Amino acid sequence: MDALIIVAIIGFWLCAVLALKHFWSYLTAKRDVLGHVSAVTHIDAFEKKTKKKSRRAAIFERVTRYADDFSDIGQRVNFFSESRDVQEWLRKAGNPLGLTVERFQGLKIFLTFAGVFLGILSVVMGLPLSQYTLVFAPIIGYFLPIVLVRGQAKKRQQALKEDLPDFLDTVSTSLQAGVSLDHALREVIRYFDGPLREEFSRFNQEIDLGVPREKAYRSLLSRNDNPEFQTLIKSLIQGMNLGVPIATTFKIQAEDIRKIQEERVKELAAKASPKVTLVTTFLVAPVSILIIAGLMVMNMLLGDNSIFNNF
Repeated sequence: MDALIIVAIIGFWLCAVLALKHFWSYLTAKRDVLGHVSAVTHIDAFEKKTKKKSRRAAIFERVTRYADDFSDIGQRVNFFSESRDVQEWLRKAGNPLGLTVERFQGLKIFLTFAGVFLGILSVVMGLPLSQYTLVFAPIIGYFLPIVLVRGQAKKRQQALKEDLPDFLDTVSTSLQAGVSLDHALREVIRYFDGPLREEFSRFNQEIDLGVPREKAYRSLLSRNDNPEFQTLIKSLIQGMNLGVPIATTFKIQAEDIRKIQEERVKELAAKASPKVTLVTTFLVAPVSILIIAGLMVMNMLLGDNSIFNNF
């Protein structure tokens, strides 16, 4: 009986190892097939599938349905959110959750009315600080979409700046190896995520549809206000017009961006030093002195050499 159990265990592990081996062979073959399909059809077969909508996105989609009813009012009540500015914010933020200018304008009015309803409900229920809720909830509802979209635009431009040097180095290496610019962009962006991939994927799509290259470059400039990214695109336009080698342009831009980032890090470090000094002077030092003084007082009152022992 024991021998049968041992044979069964050995057989189980043998089957498990063979299953893992065949599964790995399957993944390798699948990747080779996808690579071949990508090379033949010029379609990114490795592109990540669209994830299922999260619960937050589903709730937002339901809210925006009601927001569409208030779009006309929102376009008239446009304090700190004129349609021209909103269009620029959404473009730089990558049009999050499919927002349009009209839907954005309606969303802020819808949230304002929701804030009024919340304030009235808190007053009726007699909740604490209900009078403040009645005043500030509509204001928060109005400015919340503005703050979120502008913050998303700033975050997106920051992410674009962080990924740009590595992207430029990779493209420059591909170009020096003799690969064309369009093919290098298609291959390199597969290994990047975020706004950089979105922007150059859209650029490649525009080129495939027959949009003139300079016009596609101008579209990249209009959608992004990051200084380093704009410098790169302007250099590409100038290089295209003057005949400067593109590989050299990418390499020089990568070096310049890294130098700029190093200088910014040094600047931030220099600004942080006085702040650390202030914290040390006004927080750490007084607390340390109080702790030492407290220990001395406790030693005088409760220690072996307490003043009460002399009486």
